[in-house]
Amino acid sequence: MMFSEQDDDHNYSLTKFESMLKTNDVLFFDSDEFENIIQFYFENGRIARAKKAIKLGLEQHPSSISLKLFQVEIYVLEDKLPQAEKLLDALYVLDPLNEEIYIQKANILSKRNEHSKAIDTLKIALDLTDSDEDDADLFALIGMEYLFMDQFENAKNYFIKCIELDIEDYSALYNIIYCFEFLDLHDEAIDFLNHYLDKNPYCEVAWHQLGKQYAVLQDYPKALAAFEFAIISDDTFIGAYLEKGKVLEKMKNYDEAIENYNYTLTLDEPTSFALLRIGYCYEKLGSDDLAEQYYFKTVHEDPLLDKGWISITKFYNKKKDYQKALYYINKAISIDDGNVKYWKLYAQINHRLNFIEEAEHGYKKALDLGNYDLDTWLERSDVLIQLGEYETSAFNLIQASEFYPETAEIEYRLAGIYFTLLETEKGQYHLKNGLLLNPEYHFIIEELFPAIANHKLVVNIISNRKKTSE
Repeated sequence: MMFSEQDDDHNYSLTKFESMLKTNDVLFFDSDEFENIIQFYFENGRIARAKKAIKLGLEQHPSSISLKLFQVEIYVLEDKLPQAEKLLDALYVLDPLNEEIYIQKANILSKRNEHSKAIDTLKIALDLTDSDEDDADLFALIGMEYLFMDQFENAKNYFIKCIELDIEDYSALYNIIYCFEFLDLHDEAIDFLNHYLDKNPYCEVAWHQLGKQYAVLQDYPKALAAFEFAIISDDTFIGAYLEKGKVLEKMKNYDEAIENYNYTLTLDEPTSFALLRIGYCYEKLGSDDLAEQYYFKTVHEDPLLDKGWISITKFYNKKKDYQKALYYINKAISIDDGNVKYWKLYAQINHRLNFIEEAEHGYKKALDLGNYDLDTWLERSDVLIQLGEYETSAFNLIQASEFYPETAEIEYRLAGIYFTLLETEKGQYHLKNGLLLNPEYHFIIEELFPAIANHKLVVNIISNRKKTSE
């Protein structure tokens, strides 16, 4: 690799500055050297070092506008917006045609969610720039401001301007496709990518994105071809192998999907996603031992990946090995007891094992954590009925009715509970409601409340409803 004289100067300045920090000596740097040093620290996320360089730089060059603009950047990063504005106002008086002043003003406006004003300010900066590189940076900033306002069409147009100036601006390319996807314009995204590839035919990123669009439209042969072109363009592109594997799964070509997922494991450290998909493919192929092995590898690689634990649990569920399923969902809960999916599975497995109190606890936890699916409310209600907790079950169903009003399954259960509690008027009311909503569901009374199913009043209400409907 060749280094320019400028690179050598930059490396020398940086080395000299680093050495100075280790001693009590204060060495002189010209303002350009400080700018390069500070920029290096910013780009590498070493903000504390950047602040030190800005402080020393301003001590040696107190009139440097560029160094003061770096100080503004620090103020903005630290949310010291009044200080940033005050310094910018002073700099504006000294250099009103400096586009960086407008960029930083826009940054402050953006931080305050004044995105329209930020865009107007960036457009002023755009009028002051004199290079394509600066224009591209400003187009990207304007595009991001439009994204913040969910104005995806405008955002897309500005990111396209970035591509027109630099065809290899892949950050802009990703943002363009993001806008197309949010607008649900998959065909238009495909047209855009095909035109882009006419100009840049070996761009693995574009082929990868094209494949994803075809996959969304379920055009799997074209998606597969696009991912293969991405791999031809860059045979170490892990994302293309993963997406190709997903498409092969959709096409039920599990052996080839496994090959692609396995290949990613040779390119980099194993990913939990690839291990999980390999396990799933082996399960589909009926290779239970290998499926089990890869599911275990998945949770070993990433114990916090809920899909791994859920896959193991469901794997044993399907085999009706409920004790093992319960063991692994308990392990998952011990790692993350705030995962609502774990508690739902925990409840269902305990229910199957007839551990009714544990099942009720699981359903309640799932509800407490925000799982408001109708079946969760109903299943909790049913286990409470089994436990003889009729009042609690009724309260649970009344809560459910706030989310699912006029639901027959809720009304029949409430009817059965109130008849059981000898609250006949309430029982009649809910039974009649249930029959109005869906007369076919009255079997719920027979299944959950056999003791009152032959109650004369219940039988008469159901019979009268049948006669009326005939």
